Amino acid sequence: MTTQPTTAGEPWRDPAADPGERVRALMARMTLREKLAQLYGVWVGIDSGGEMAPHQHEFVDAAVDFDELVRHGIGQLTRAFGTRPVDPVIGAHSLARTQRQIVASSRFGIPAVVHEECLTGLAAWQATIYPAPLSWGATFDPELVRRMGERIGRTMRGLGVHQGLAPVLDVARDLRWGRIEETIGEDPYLVGTIGSAYVAGLESAGVIATLKHFVGYSASRAGRNLAPVSAGPREIADVLLPPFEHALRAGARSVMNTYTDIDGVPGAADPALLTDLLRDTYGFDGTVVSDYFSVAFLHRLHGVAADRADAARQALVAGIDVELPTMDCYGEPLLAAVEEGAVDAAAVDRALERVLRQKCELGLLDADWAPEVPEEIDLDDAESRALAREVAERSIVLLHNDGTLPLSPGIRVAVAGPRADTPGAMLGCYSFPLHVGVHHPDVPFGVSVPTLLEALRSSYDVAYALGCPVTGGDDDGIAQAVAACADASVCVAVLGDRAGLFGGGTSGEGCDAPDLRLPGRQEELLDALLDTGKPVVLVLLSGRPYELSRQLPRLAAVVCGFYPGEEGAAALADVLGGRINPDGRLPVSFPAAGASQPSTYLAAPLGRRSEVSTVDPSPLFPFGHGLSYAPATWLDVSATGSLWPTDGVCRVRVTLRNDHQRETSEVVQVYLHDPVAEVARPERQLIAARRVRLAPGETVVLEIGLHADLTSYTGRAARRQVDPGDVELRVGTSSEQIVTTLHCTLTGPRRLVGFDRVLTPEFSL
Repeated sequence: MTTQPTTAGEPWRDPAADPGERVRALMARMTLREKLAQLYGVWVGIDSGGEMAPHQHEFVDAAVDFDELVRHGIGQLTRAFGTRPVDPVIGAHSLARTQRQIVASSRFGIPAVVHEECLTGLAAWQATIYPAPLSWGATFDPELVRRMGERIGRTMRGLGVHQGLAPVLDVARDLRWGRIEETIGEDPYLVGTIGSAYVAGLESAGVIATLKHFVGYSASRAGRNLAPVSAGPREIADVLLPPFEHALRAGARSVMNTYTDIDGVPGAADPALLTDLLRDTYGFDGTVVSDYFSVAFLHRLHGVAADRADAARQALVAGIDVELPTMDCYGEPLLAAVEEGAVDAAAVDRALERVLRQKCELGLLDADWAPEVPEEIDLDDAESRALAREVAERSIVLLHNDGTLPLSPGIRVAVAGPRADTPGAMLGCYSFPLHVGVHHPDVPFGVSVPTLLEALRSSYDVAYALGCPVTGGDDDGIAQAVAACADASVCVAVLGDRAGLFGGGTSGEGCDAPDLRLPGRQEELLDALLDTGKPVVLVLLSGRPYELSRQLPRLAAVVCGFYPGEEGAAALADVLGGRINPDGRLPVSFPAAGASQPSTYLAAPLGRRSEVSTVDPSPLFPFGHGLSYAPATWLDVSATGSLWPTDGVCRVRVTLRNDHQRETSEVVQVYLHDPVAEVARPERQLIAARRVRLAPGETVVLEIGLHADLTSYTGRAARRQVDPGDVELRVGTSSEQIVTTLHCTLTGPRRLVGFDRVLTPEFSL
């Protein structure tokens, strides 16, 4: 271990000094090797828990001497808590020791930024597991998601974690893609408002939010993970980019590149995206971190780099500041390339300045910095579980009901299906038990995750049979499920996905679907249960929508939960029993007949049902759909006038009343229809949504201020524009259930708008 010189009196250590001056003073003293050490992460213990992803061990040098490595410093520490099950107290002390070693061993004593996954809460053993992002979208409640993000952020900072690799802002484009569960939905406004709320919450706790994956990852061909993307510039500008614009406005300080290539150019090597657009147009001044191994993928998978040094050069020049998860291309290969003159040292300094400025913001350059270890650590306290329960309750979607729900107390219920009696049915692929714990089968989950079967047994006389697993199964199992229905008043069939990674599930990263039929023999099981003649309530626990058109006419009810987290079973049981009113709305459409149709609701007129094709892409359940036991009464929808200046605001008033003896809520949705535009536009597109809660007997007036910027789109000249002319505002309860259509005329000149345009409406009650 080297002896660290005293640096307390140096200007770059002074927290009162100008951050830019501090960073420049430090950079002037650093050697090239010390500079590069700040531009990569180190993944300690990566080999101890099995291979989480394909190619992982191709890019990891297990022989790296950590003691030698830290002599030059380290930019980031990768997943100190999320690599293997570790007791939080032991993990916090271990992380603090590692940080002290980094500080003591290197010449300047700069601590590492510590990053973790946090897509369903902090991905650490014993930490609260919140609902998956698709459930965030189903809440249509940005404020609730902001509170969740803030609480997750406070948990992370309490452990010494500085950066979270979330949220995913990819807009769902093909429902066969395995990572649909990680998206917030299929609409850019919904993804943008919910995603930016999560960012605001995380950042308010002092944790750097990392937006991913910039950009186009979800638009891969045929829904195959990492497949090439064929999206045109207009789809990218109008569908895929707006959520990132929302989240950058919310204060996100980091961005992660996409794995995929767009028209042949991989995102990790694309300066047009990572520099020209992100930096020069959007004004982003934070850090760009590589998705895991994506720099090396330029050489190994994409075939656009000759070797690791060339991959490092392309990524660095494009704008990737930090290579994650561990040292590879930005280590010795980049060092040699700079020394040989193949890479301009100015590119290194550009990335380094961004990294050190962020460390300055985090207090990691301050003279008095020291790791803090909390005396008591409870990563799953009562308040966190209560918040996880609230998010779950707001996210459960009642899709169909013939009056069978809510279930009467005390009746005999047959419960069948592979998702009824397993805790994993509630969890997404980035939850710690399914992401990491699966490699440690002897280690318990770490948190209590009740099953739906357990939750139902507390209120009903239950007969249970598995029926079949998620995939596989036999005739005897299905027959046992049918037999369980014999004396039951109703059957609850709990079907869906098994979340996993790279073939370890039917949903999740690398688990893409060839079509949208229920996996395995589950559809056969459902048909057999329906054939009993008993009312069948389908509970779908899945990471994507599935095609249910053949069974829907015979189903008594359909309830959907998109991996609702550790409190999901209680939330579902309360919805089934009527103790809470279902609140969720669909963030993605459910397909109708034709189980390979990847289309979302954002289709131009010829992408919808027409006389020129025999395939009808109309959804079974549309985007925004969700039923209630006590639906609100719509009394009036009106606009302040029919003339709408192209630089002005149109004000819409919606009056709702609750005619029931219980609290209810409605999600008021406003869709824009532009009948004549310069390019083919979506036939309808969400531009405003607000959840309104109503007490029994209450009447509420919602006022919505819609700026004309919300009608903008990318025209033929590749500029975003607001056009004069007639438009329709379709106000309703989903993309298909429209209560009132308001006709307006945008008046005035065409306006060009950019990143500073108005992105969200104004709401008042």
